[in-house]
Amino acid sequence: MTKTVIQYVLSRLHDIGVTDVFGVPGDYAFPINDAIYNDPNMRWVGCCNELNAAYAADGYARIKGAAALCTTYGVGELSAINGIAGAYAEHLPVFHLVGSPNMATQAARAPMHHTLGNGEYDLFRRMTEPVVCAHAVMTPQNAVYETERLIAEALYHRRPVYMAFPADLANQPVLGEATPISPPRSNPDNLAAAVEAIAATIDKARTACVIAGILVSRTGQRELLQRLIDASGLPFSTMLMGKSALDERHPSYVGIYNGALMNDEVRTFVEERDCVMLVGAPLTDFNTGAFTARLSPEKTIAINHHHVQIGGRRFNDVEMADLLVALVDHLPKRGWARIKAKSLGKVSGKDNDPIDAPALYSRWERFLKPDDILVVETGTVSMGLGFALLPQGATFHNQTLWGSIGWATPAAFGAAVAAPDSRVVLVTGDGAHQLTVQEISQFGRLGLAPIIFVLNNNGYLIERLLCREPSIAYNDIAPWHYADLAKAFGNDDWLTARVTTCDEFDRALEDAGRSKTGAYIEVVTDAYAASPLALKLHDAVATLYKS
Repeated sequence: MTKTVIQYVLSRLHDIGVTDVFGVPGDYAFPINDAIYNDPNMRWVGCCNELNAAYAADGYARIKGAAALCTTYGVGELSAINGIAGAYAEHLPVFHLVGSPNMATQAARAPMHHTLGNGEYDLFRRMTEPVVCAHAVMTPQNAVYETERLIAEALYHRRPVYMAFPADLANQPVLGEATPISPPRSNPDNLAAAVEAIAATIDKARTACVIAGILVSRTGQRELLQRLIDASGLPFSTMLMGKSALDERHPSYVGIYNGALMNDEVRTFVEERDCVMLVGAPLTDFNTGAFTARLSPEKTIAINHHHVQIGGRRFNDVEMADLLVALVDHLPKRGWARIKAKSLGKVSGKDNDPIDAPALYSRWERFLKPDDILVVETGTVSMGLGFALLPQGATFHNQTLWGSIGWATPAAFGAAVAAPDSRVVLVTGDGAHQLTVQEISQFGRLGLAPIIFVLNNNGYLIERLLCREPSIAYNDIAPWHYADLAKAFGNDDWLTARVTTCDEFDRALEDAGRSKTGAYIEVVTDAYAASPLALKLHDAVATLYKS
């Protein structure tokens, strides 16, 4: 049988690994909602609101490589647009399926609900253009071609795309045929020239290292880069945005590089190398320690997604994967100098001691297990756990560039949906948690068992550290009974606890580690119990907000 417009789209999304669609239903989107529900290869995953659904799709895409989100026209898609923008900034292919009014209604410019009443039906699609890499209104005539084009665009750029489905066209049979579009290959001459230039640069260097960045993870090149590290013997570091791009227990790992703010030994090691190879590592503010990184362009090889920069030479149309494959055979193994990555150190604090920052982060580091999926909220918690030494196979997820507070709770839900057999650990702050807390209800609804830590430091600590008056009222939040929320949101069998001392925290960690159900632990600290990097950012405001 000929597929309908929406059936064809769903079948192709399934082909690229998407088996769940996050969203909130709406009348204009009913044809999409029904098709997802009735598709044996797809699962509808309802969320509490569209923004949370977009964040959940973001978390899902981090694990599976792509995700899908469904909202209704106008009110739904605009609620989701912040999450879509975050996926764009963080290089995540999210397919946004939007149900829109039927074509006759649009042609008549009727003043329908969910519109501005001005008859402009293309307005909201145009609003999304800056935060997607491609878009289309899906019709029977173009659905096959546009689906293949949008999949190719999303995977090439690793960014979201927008697909509008007029309600009267979504269930019409597709007209036409198309085949999947193969990803572009490198220009062979440019690739050969880049390989030769990199090999010559590395050969002349007495010391060198690699900085593995976020695009290594996003493009699925972890294994390839690890092969290159093993074949060449090069040591490697990461920055915060690329943390866990490669396994942190690998003997070649030297630790997190964060400019002049943290890890002086790593900073000295990286900045004193004759050659630094940046692989998919953008030089953003938090990646560079508030722009304090000192990486000389003359000593830097920047391997980007689709081009390479070596000193003043740029090689266009060179794909990262093709280049890494070629370099494996062109970089001989050498006994490069390296240092050993360090953990946060011994656990501090005991008995009835209050939980300060050293006691907090050293305990969380020790709690993590191999292959954990660790989702950490923007703010002081990510700045503390960003320097923990992760167990083998564990991955670290944070919205380092976009930095929308509240992201982590629904993103952890999306990650858990993508990997239901993995242990998902969420660490969030009380301020951020208040934005999206209702999404914890969805974990229990789907039988998922995360371990959730809520750091209760009575307000927006990172804002207190960055603003002129830390105690100013806008950094305060309403006091909640966080430990009661798991049950309030339907997770009756979860382990819950509220801890204020080190011994209470130790018992809660032990119980959570053994729990067969979800766990929700409120960790109470002083309002200013900040991680070291957060304190350094307070001192580096001048460079962080440089003009």
